[in-house]
Amino acid sequence: MTSAPSSPAPAPPRPGVTVVVLGAGAGNRVGAGVNKVLIELAGRPLLAWSLTHALATTGVDRVVVVAAPTEHAEVADALSAYLPQDGPSDGPEVALVPGGTSRHGSEWAALQAVAGHVEAGRTDVVAIHDGARPLASPALFDAVVAAARRHGGALPAAATHGLVTADLTPAPRWLVGVQTPQAFRARPLLEAYRAAARDGFEGTDTAATFERYAGLPVVAVPSTPANLKVTWPEDLALAEELLSAR
Repeated sequence: MTSAPSSPAPAPPRPGVTVVVLGAGAGNRVGAGVNKVLIELAGRPLLAWSLTHALATTGVDRVVVVAAPTEHAEVADALSAYLPQDGPSDGPEVALVPGGTSRHGSEWAALQAVAGHVEAGRTDVVAIHDGARPLASPALFDAVVAAARRHGGALPAAATHGLVTADLTPAPRWLVGVQTPQAFRARPLLEAYRAAARDGFEGTDTAATFERYAGLPVVAVPSTPANLKVTWPEDLALAEELLSAR
């Protein structure tokens, strides 16, 4: 008597992408009297645009929004209407964590919040994005994630125009402006920030810390100046125009 062949074991799920959206800055230069990520842009909070695009990233299974501890409730309320409506079992998990006193500190807080997912192999790429860049498209998120999987790290870069050096000579044509989202292989990124914490090092952005400690390349992905960061009052008007043009 022969037994029926057993069914093959199901393949383990592919590790997912975690997107960290930084929203803990003050944004004093925009002159609104509140954190700039809470300013309304085309009918919704500026931070909600960044959250929406992060949630549309291919393979994303969790988004971590970093907020100032004093604004935790305000940010949660502002984003509530833009969270997945089907529940955590059917869509990406969204978590809100308190930020640090610096950009690096906020990144480290987010990475500690997802360390268990990284160490268990459930997250293979982490993308870190400025909440004040509301025009970064899901396609740009996908491009940096794919490049990070291939190389180790990736960031968007856009050509700069009209820049001069300190002696008022034209800046080199190859000079580019670095943007976010920046994406990295999750395990090396987590270990890089653990090493930075031991050394007391704080990078100017995620790539600076990754390059210092991970020993893996960070490559540039083509972007455009339209992926602007809202810093000044006039940036809000420009962002509105770019959104309406889409």
